[in-house]
Amino acid sequence: MRLFAIRDFRHLFGAQIIALFGTGLATVALGLLAYDLAGPSAGSVLATALTIKMVMYVLIAPLAAAYADRLPRRMFLTLLDVVRAGVVLVLPFVTEVWHIYVLIGVLQAASAAFTPTFQAVIPDIVTKESDYTRALSASQVAYTMESLLSPVLAAVALTFMAFNWLFIGTSIGFALSAVLVLSTHIPNATPSGHVGAWARVTSGVRVFFATPRLRGVVALNLVVAAAGSIVVVNTVNYVRDHLGGSQADVAWMLAASGGGTLLVALFLPRVLDRIAERIVMMTGALVLLAGVLAAVAMSATQVASWMVTAAIWVIIGGGMAMIVTPTGRVIRGSVAKQDLPAGFAAQFSLSHLAWLVTYPIAGWIGTASGFTLAWSVLAALAIAGAIAAHLLWPREQKDSEAAPTGVAAAEPVISDRAVREETEAAEGTLAACQCACVRTV
Repeated sequence: MRLFAIRDFRHLFGAQIIALFGTGLATVALGLLAYDLAGPSAGSVLATALTIKMVMYVLIAPLAAAYADRLPRRMFLTLLDVVRAGVVLVLPFVTEVWHIYVLIGVLQAASAAFTPTFQAVIPDIVTKESDYTRALSASQVAYTMESLLSPVLAAVALTFMAFNWLFIGTSIGFALSAVLVLSTHIPNATPSGHVGAWARVTSGVRVFFATPRLRGVVALNLVVAAAGSIVVVNTVNYVRDHLGGSQADVAWMLAASGGGTLLVALFLPRVLDRIAERIVMMTGALVLLAGVLAAVAMSATQVASWMVTAAIWVIIGGGMAMIVTPTGRVIRGSVAKQDLPAGFAAQFSLSHLAWLVTYPIAGWIGTASGFTLAWSVLAALAIAGAIAAHLLWPREQKDSEAAPTGVAAAEPVISDRAVREETEAAEGTLAACQCACVRTV
């Protein structure tokens, strides 16, 4: 394959794969660590940690995307990997819940800076547009595969070792990622002089709310976050306390959701060639509603069934893929070319805002008042989001319609290549961070 004949891309892709799977292992381990320290309150601990993560991504990732071109990128990425390796290595030794919050804050600050910088490097390594498209596809496949395989690997590992060793594996993964990044030849970027992070996000938000289909996407973000929070935040407590499962069983249940995501993601590209994005995404919203309402019914009737729980988790994973996967296509078909980076930046911020709302509900209300109430509130939000999306995204809107430009007037004319590189880096960052929302690390 021509793409993997490019040495620097091969090394960077290897670094991405290793770091991804390490992160997946740490996600399982962090949930078990929270349960070990807080027991029934583990959901609240995870919700707080995830809220910290979202805040870091919202604050730091746009800044990194805007200003990383002013830093020596190879050394910057290597340093961030070293920081992540060091932080994860400390996690097995924490004895207080607040230690988790501090370490997760540092870890996610590093990850929030790493992701957009890494994505911005790829267009400079893979210069042909056709190869870059394949690079984006390969990256997306890696994220999708990780959602299933990491929990499976964790489950197998937990049958013969303590969960703390998963953190060690993650730290080794980040260290190897640093070595691979250091072995590449990454050209330093020329400062672009484009609009800053805040201007880009705000202008993108204006474009979003001026475009009916993108208003629908904003509403669907809430549906995804409401359903996904149940899996991310509540799996460890539900499996350990309600199903009486082991540490490995927690990983297997997370793998069920990842399996649903992977199964749908494999078939979705061919489906999207024949069926409009709106139909697929609205169907995904209905699938998620079915999953959330089934979870509420399961909790309310106190049904403690492994098969039922796994089926619901699969449904939620599949429904999320049906909404998240086509989002980039919808933005590309709705926003003027010069405004695409701002559009992706806006979706990044708006989607993370939705998770900021739903994570505390799943964790804090779930701990204080039980799963039934927490999941009922999340179900209400998901229903509201689905109804809003249906009303805001009209069927008759043509795919060729684009929103009014929001950034072009505020910045100088730039070359098509510069727009393409900035757009593709922004799209890659969005895809990575949308996947990252369903991991605690």
